[in-house]
Amino acid sequence: QLQLVESGGGLVQPGGSLRLSCAASGFSLDYYAIGWFRQAPGKEREGVSCISRNGGTTNYADSVKGRFTISRDNAKNTVYLQIDSLNSEDRAVYYCAATRQVLNICQLSTTFWNYWGQGTQVTVSS
Repeated sequence: QLQLVESGGGLVQPGGSLRLSCAASGFSLDYYAIGWFRQAPGKEREGVSCISRNGGTTNYADSVKGRFTISRDNAKNTVYLQIDSLNSEDRAVYYCAATRQVLNICQLSTTFWNYWGQGTQVTVSS
């Protein structure tokens, strides 16, 4: 029923940009906080950004602050992650996650989230 599908990943040169999309099916994102996470080979999954249900609260990991921008378009039932100034450390599979919320909050801890997409690969290479 509840599905999250990531898209927009690909091969990008260092310094380049990507916009990742997280599209929801089977439910409305209007009542859900959305988070973006990434996992590089051999590393644990890392929270990079999240946005509260109404967009009033956003959080970013220190490693991506100033380069990544999260946004949501509830009319399209989609959340975006704009990634600028890509570097080699950004290479990972990027996942979106959702959890239903009453409060206008979000957290970057993986345990906060109930629903996960299957991921989209971001590769940074010269």
